[in-house]
Amino acid sequence: MSSSIDLQEVHDFLTALAKECGDIISSHSGRETFDDKKNSVDLVTKIDKQVETLVSERIRASFSGCKFIGEETYIPGETQLSDDPTFIVDPIDGTTNFIHNFPYSCISLGFTLNKEPVVGVIYNPHLDLLFHAIKGKGAFLNDKRLPKAQDTKPSLTLQSSLIGLESGSDRGGELFERKWDLMKSLMSQNGGFAHGFRSLGSAAMNICHVATGQLDSYWEGGCQMWDVCAGWVILQETGGICVGGNRAVWNNTIDSRVYLFVRGADPEEQKNYVEQFWSYTTGDLNY
Repeated sequence: MSSSIDLQEVHDFLTALAKECGDIISSHSGRETFDDKKNSVDLVTKIDKQVETLVSERIRASFSGCKFIGEETYIPGETQLSDDPTFIVDPIDGTTNFIHNFPYSCISLGFTLNKEPVVGVIYNPHLDLLFHAIKGKGAFLNDKRLPKAQDTKPSLTLQSSLIGLESGSDRGGELFERKWDLMKSLMSQNGGFAHGFRSLGSAAMNICHVATGQLDSYWEGGCQMWDVCAGWVILQETGGICVGGNRAVWNNTIDSRVYLFVRGADPEEQKNYVEQFWSYTTGDLNY
């Protein structure tokens, strides 16, 4: 069936759908009550569920032969990514931002073939930022093609970089401590001494800002495939790479849950950057 999929049709469908859902998201931002999922900082609202229901219904009506994976309907241990054409959806990435009316929540719509992201659409309706890409056809912000970061940015080094880092919703235990150990090592004058780090509160937005070169990298552990699928292809289309957040994982997958996204640069610079970054990790993150 994958040979019959028109990726441009999928792309155009998802961009229109993202805009429609963006109106719902922006009109309710800062106005919703919430429920806890895993703990008191892992949050969900009725709008997350409403948007996912709308998206899934539209997708099934237009692409009935494709599979669907969404954050709010995902069943741990049962929902599995396969080689089949699959829409992978985060109805609101950055729900905490959405609840607080901080303008960095978005809808993230990805599409995979053989488990590989081939179409990605991310829309932040608060700032009217529509990132979109088709594998092999470039990435765009609104209607403007994003340049390869290596053509517009200076040399990539860890010390001179601005890094996306997030605390995540797990706020205790060994994995949390390893995250903070890495953050301290990257920032310390006796460690990486990087220029700084930023936490946008949205994995999809972090990846998009790596694609633009505004962030040099983004390291994450604990995310799910719907957090990264759409951004994955957007970043790759600007010359960026998506490797493992754990050491020596050069061929990463979208469902690995541990990631390091690095902006476009000379391949040797990217390799050196990744290896130096990995050197500051204190142990693997396993989810």
